[in-house]
Amino acid sequence: MNFNELADEAEDSQHSQAERSAAASRSTWVSVGVNLVLTILQVLVGVLAKSQGLVADGIHSLSDLVADFVVLLASHHSKKDADADHPYGHQRFETAASLVLGALLLAVGVGMLWSAARKLEAPESVPTVHIVALWVAGGALIAKELLFRYMLTVAKRVKSSMLVANAWHARSDAASSLVVGVGIIGNLAGYPILDPIAALIVGFMVTRMGWSFSWDALHDLMDRAVDEQEVQAIRMTLLETPGVSDVHDVRTRKMGDMVVVDAHIEVVASLTVEAGHDIAVQARQRVMQRHRVLNLMTHVDPWRRPDLDHDKPLRSGSAPE
Repeated sequence: MNFNELADEAEDSQHSQAERSAAASRSTWVSVGVNLVLTILQVLVGVLAKSQGLVADGIHSLSDLVADFVVLLASHHSKKDADADHPYGHQRFETAASLVLGALLLAVGVGMLWSAARKLEAPESVPTVHIVALWVAGGALIAKELLFRYMLTVAKRVKSSMLVANAWHARSDAASSLVVGVGIIGNLAGYPILDPIAALIVGFMVTRMGWSFSWDALHDLMDRAVDEQEVQAIRMTLLETPGVSDVHDVRTRKMGDMVVVDAHIEVVASLTVEAGHDIAVQARQRVMQRHRVLNLMTHVDPWRRPDLDHDKPLRSGSAPE
């Protein structure tokens, strides 16, 4: 999955959860309308025109339709405020939705592979496709590519990996429509076997993308860190805070499309506890204003003094030297 689409800038102007949810809902309802029309058209024409590839593409559009409702459900839940059971909020609903999207694609892809493989076992049973199937495949290709570009633009604007996943889901359909169109052309040119071969290729593409989505979402659910560029940008913001002499042990973990950060900041050792605390508060505010950081936990260390946090702990029963 191309979640790196979100890494165009190390800093991000903060988008409210309401803005993100509104963008997700608006773009997803557009996708619902497109996928509903395409599903009905592709499956109906595919059956009548005897094109297995077009039917497979229609089923792929149906999976997009189901995925759209998963996104709408996740968007609704992710905008809930933090509570006692979820002190960091519900942003990981988006990551869970991306995992569901990936699993859905994976299941659909495997089903396509199985169906196409059975057709290839009996190539003499593959019928000649009617030319109307080609026009429908071409129309679907254009519609899905335009939908992809629209959804990706919205996703990048509000920094939403869930919307990126759904946008690339639409791009997978555009690519599959292209393959199906080529297969139909081959079928019409006197090579009927090319239609189920196209369906097989579409199945492989969908399976591969489903695996990629699922794998990335699974890693994010296991507290994967953000990329090094973003970590360094956060570190520089901390270093530029007045009173901060140095920074170390900057650790990040993804919380949906937001980031939770832990960092050790070093201040002059002679400062009072109150002064050190004020510097830490200012550092936290600067980071949360300039980056997509949900929360920053700071630990204040004395500058150029031994850091007891990194001393090896004494083993049980041993005495200090």
